[in-house]
Amino acid sequence: MAVATTGIPLLDKLPVEHLCDFSIDLEPPQVIPTPRGNRVTYIVRKGVVEGPELRGEILPGGGDWLMFGNDGVGRLDVRATLRTHDGALVHVTTHGVADLPPEAMELWGNGERIGWDRMYTRSTLLFETGDERYAWLNRVVTVAVNELAQDHVDYRIYKVL
Repeated sequence: MAVATTGIPLLDKLPVEHLCDFSIDLEPPQVIPTPRGNRVTYIVRKGVVEGPELRGEILPGGGDWLMFGNDGVGRLDVRATLRTHDGALVHVTTHGVADLPPEAMELWGNGERIGWDRMYTRSTLLFETGDERYAWLNRVVTVAVNELAQDHVDYRIYKVL
């Protein structure tokens, strides 16, 4: 394994473990042209959280305030509330990028689902909660791959070990 000038070994793979999946239904997008690009606002209708370490629902009212810059790349700005299967509330913040090639944009425009392998959409989620049963979430860094349609988004979320 190569060593960087800092002395920290260079990793050729990032060790991860599946945390959970989000499956979220969205209100129709609000597209707002601006001088910096198109803002696209998605509001959460409802969502399901399923996984080996985390289960529950995404509550209505959260959303993604996505900005598609003049370079065509979308920057995610997501905030939502997760309620676990046993009643804990968890604030979720997500940032990332959505780079959709023309063929993916065509699928999206036709109302079709775009798979994670048809675009480069990756995100990182941070969790915040005061519930002691889930305090471990406050110390977790995650990465996710996403799939989307006009009215739906899925996240496969991995905990970085």
